Amino acid sequence: MMIRVMYPDGQTEMVRPPLLNLLIERERISKFRRDSGWSVLGVDPLRQEQWENYLGPERRARS
Repeated sequence: MMIRVMYPDGQTEMVRPPLLNLLIERERISKFRRDSGWSVLGVDPLRQEQWENYLGPERRARS
């Protein structure tokens, strides 16, 4: 699966998820495209941030 990203200069490119994660971590992009529309870094919540501060019990299955 490829994901469209937009750089601060307005250029867009299609990238794979591992590269998207790296670009987000290094703050190299300004937004990326989700099914629901553009997700703007620093404005829209990201999955990793959403669960980063979770203090509840661990409920995921362990193998």
